[in-house]
Amino acid sequence: MSTIKKLQRKIKIDFKNEKILLQAITHKSFDPINNYENLEFLGDRVLGLVVSKKLYELYPNEKVGSLDKKLASLVNKNKCLEIGNSLNLKEFIITGNSKTRNNIVENKIISDCCEALIGAIYLDKGFEVSKSFILKLWKNLINDAETTFIDAKTQLQEYSLKNYKILPIYKLISNTGPRHKPNFKVGVKLKNSTYVYAIGSSKKNAEQSAASELLKKIKHK
Repeated sequence: MSTIKKLQRKIKIDFKNEKILLQAITHKSFDPINNYENLEFLGDRVLGLVVSKKLYELYPNEKVGSLDKKLASLVNKNKCLEIGNSLNLKEFIITGNSKTRNNIVENKIISDCCEALIGAIYLDKGFEVSKSFILKLWKNLINDAETTFIDAKTQLQEYSLKNYKILPIYKLISNTGPRHKPNFKVGVKLKNSTYVYAIGSSKKNAEQSAASELLKKIKHK
């Protein structure tokens, strides 16, 4: 069975135009022209719209600032990586200068391909199918947002002040990607700890994601 057929079986969606799906899992190192980058751009917007609408429906009386924080906690590189890993996308992604998949697939590529996959589904099957796909995969994350996510930076700040009497230390590691799709990598640490890193579409989002990851690490000590 071909890679494309296996992926369609995995996501339970049959494509009319399989070339779009192939493009969604092709890295620019393999094909500089027909790769996932434009689909990633589209998928990011579709994902943001679907999750934003769901949050609007779930929290009609919520303040905009709180909704924005919930959205940032749900639509980011770390969550896309989590979903991408749940779909085992690493096994389908095409990288390098040959059709072999022995290349190391970085987490960022998995995250990007998750968004590109959403973009491909939207182009081939339309908004309703892509919406159903997103809500099915993000269902638990959205439910968890109600009970666990307030503001990761605030939670981490309170924890740090209570236990160490100082604020967490944030460090901007890099700012890469095109102007329309920047990627900020941020590290955060507490006193006597090592940095925990996360990526976001803005420095603010990256800091929130990094704080969230460090809080998870603290809880699992």
